[in-house]
Amino acid sequence: MAKKTYDLLFKLLLIGDSGVGKTCVLFRFSDDAFNTTFISTIGIDFKIKTVELQGKKIKLQIWDTAGQERFHTITTSYYRGAMGIMLVYDITNAKSFENISKWLRNIDEHANEDVERMLLGNKCDIEDKRVVLKSKGEQIAKEHGIRFFETSAKANINIEKAFLTLAEDILRKTPVKEPNSENVDISTVGAVTGWKGKCCS
Repeated sequence: MAKKTYDLLFKLLLIGDSGVGKTCVLFRFSDDAFNTTFISTIGIDFKIKTVELQGKKIKLQIWDTAGQERFHTITTSYYRGAMGIMLVYDITNAKSFENISKWLRNIDEHANEDVERMLLGNKCDIEDKRVVLKSKGEQIAKEHGIRFFETSAKANINIEKAFLTLAEDILRKTPVKEPNSENVDISTVGAVTGWKGKCCS
């Protein structure tokens, strides 16, 4: 069997209205690239990036969901396996911010109870078109007890910091024994086969 090149696998999910820049945020983090000509994500897409935190290699599998309502049933099925969810709104789009409460309800309905959540106010480089004050973002994050960053995929502001902070928060909750769990399985399998051998001899 091929040796695993990572210690832990974290599944992250990006949610939020269509056009807030989820795909751009993901591409900036995974490929350090910015593209202004993205077409809307259809259904769901994902990227993988391995990072090192606290001496552990962590493989981040980051799912990018479509914001449009018509893909809602596809995308909500991905909430369940997510260990971290980033809610993204666009600071130049008031509606995308108002809908954050709807997205938070979706998490409550479809995600695991202990999922780590984070709020991102994206496109903070377009200060002249800002309609959502930073304090508004901070306030809703505080109400829900979640972290908050203002980000810009274009200017590469806080993107890496946000993903690494989310991964660290998940790591903090992850049992330390995880990498050795395979050994436990092997010993129990051994015990079972040993027992079987005795019974059939």
